[in-house]
Amino acid sequence: MKLGLLAGSIALIFALQGCSKPEATAVQENSQSNAVAEQGETQTAEQRYLSLVDAYFKDYLKLEPIYATFVGVNDYNADFGGDLTEDYLKSRHDLNTHYLAQVRAIDPKQLPADLQLSYDLFVYDRDMALVDETFPSRFMPISQFYSTVITMVQLGSGESAQPFNTVQDYRNWEQRVDGFIKWVALAENRMNQGIESKVVLPRVLVERIIPQLDAMLTTDATQSIFYSPIQHFPESFSEQDKAELTTRYQAMIAERIVPALTNLRDYFKQTYLPKSRATDGWSGLPNGKAWYQHLANSHTTTTMSVDEIHQIGLSEVARILSEMDKVREQVGFKGDLKAFFASLSSEPQYFYSDRQGLIDGYMVLKDKINQVLPNYFNVMPKADYVVKPVESFREQSAAGASYESPAVDGSRPGVFYINTYNLKAQPKWGMTTLSLHEAAPGHHFQIAIKQELTGVPEFQRFSGYTAFEEGWALYAEYLGIEMGLFTDPYQYFGKLSDEMLRAMRLVVDTGLHSKGWSREQAIQYMKDNSPMAESDIVAEVERYMAIPGQALSYKVGQLKILALRSRAEKALGDKFDLKAFHDQILTSGSLPMAVMENKIDRWIASKQA
Repeated sequence: MKLGLLAGSIALIFALQGCSKPEATAVQENSQSNAVAEQGETQTAEQRYLSLVDAYFKDYLKLEPIYATFVGVNDYNADFGGDLTEDYLKSRHDLNTHYLAQVRAIDPKQLPADLQLSYDLFVYDRDMALVDETFPSRFMPISQFYSTVITMVQLGSGESAQPFNTVQDYRNWEQRVDGFIKWVALAENRMNQGIESKVVLPRVLVERIIPQLDAMLTTDATQSIFYSPIQHFPESFSEQDKAELTTRYQAMIAERIVPALTNLRDYFKQTYLPKSRATDGWSGLPNGKAWYQHLANSHTTTTMSVDEIHQIGLSEVARILSEMDKVREQVGFKGDLKAFFASLSSEPQYFYSDRQGLIDGYMVLKDKINQVLPNYFNVMPKADYVVKPVESFREQSAAGASYESPAVDGSRPGVFYINTYNLKAQPKWGMTTLSLHEAAPGHHFQIAIKQELTGVPEFQRFSGYTAFEEGWALYAEYLGIEMGLFTDPYQYFGKLSDEMLRAMRLVVDTGLHSKGWSREQAIQYMKDNSPMAESDIVAEVERYMAIPGQALSYKVGQLKILALRSRAEKALGDKFDLKAFHDQILTSGSLPMAVMENKIDRWIASKQA
């Protein structure tokens, strides 16, 4: 999502984002809400609800300016954030409690069906945000997988959501960097509080962060990734503007960004690393088991216990292993399943020999998938997506692939990122299922269609739930079977291999964070049950260590969508329309599973009437 965005989801990137002037959005100065209140006496329930959630979203964008940039709202591109300050935390709390109380004062029965669904979503989202506040995530603001540092590098590269089209755009970025420099110092203070409270990262994750920061440091400003916008000036810029901005950006990099990141790197090496913890899971933190159960519930949007999820994972792993063994027999491989894994993971014919060849292969696959999509979908996104390699600064620790959403205004396509660092971790037989998941009809469909929705509140268009988003993406892999895209046993094995990854996540994530598993134990479990390259397994396990619970959402969400489809097929019989079912899933935005279930039940009832 995951995100996201970084790694597929905006929700991950902005879990802790804030704004540079939080006091301006405090409830006592909430002009949006005050304006709504003045109209409340004469509004219908529908009008009042829409006015409130519209006001909420506008106030939220002020509070979260980097999030605003990512969703294509450019009013706050010069602002950074104050997500580690007490003022920001209070403003965020006040925003949630204020609008939650206002919306709950409306009787949902007076709303039309589509807004009853929206109402349920809004209340659920605010409730979860308030529970989140009870856990000290602010003490661990940086990991190797996602952080404000990584977000700023991506924005500053000129290849992401931050616009660099006008001279003012370039100046906006300079101002945003000022906020980032302050944030770095705040991050160190929060991590010091974490040390005092014993809320710290595992040592191995800190060891991954340090080389990431090293890669961002340079004595030559022109070699910094933050210099890239200077190397790609718009043609309309005058020579005077180019010269002035070049001088300013060189100074910004050399005198502000590099010293701040150097200090942060030194802090991690000298202060934080010696205080990092030896345990690998969340259960090693104070109140860690309760915290992890909350994260599991939040990411899956269910009330399932972590023990129940662990058992489902064990069952799914056994089922998929059996299917894999059938493929081994079908292709006539003489060794056992582990030997088959080893063969698929090592023989040269299963891999590209150069990075560009891998990217080109995904472009060919994109065209193939696009040809069959109209047979399964009525609603398809207007926005396109492009295939790009993961940036060099993060490729060593990034996952194998991820997706970044397109700009809302259509100015920037979605991005399907492929990690080309280790070609042995990108087998040809895994490409179809990976493309289905990350691009079309997976994340690209789900996210782009959501952003293109009309007639729904803005907050709903940009909401994000990993169980829905990742569950849909894994369902999209399953759909590839019906679409006829797995044209040989090896391609089908690739689908099983990726499904195995999601099943293993149920076992490994819960094992790490609730059952005392070590990093090494988790790595060995995945090596024993899949053909994944060890480098990819290590990155996966360390990802679970950094964002506990998120990995559970894939399989739990997929199983729920499949169950809802099965329910609809049985209830409607010949009246069941797969395209219409997909429309129902995709055209209300990202929903918690319980809210989605209610929607599908109402749709079934309407078709039976």
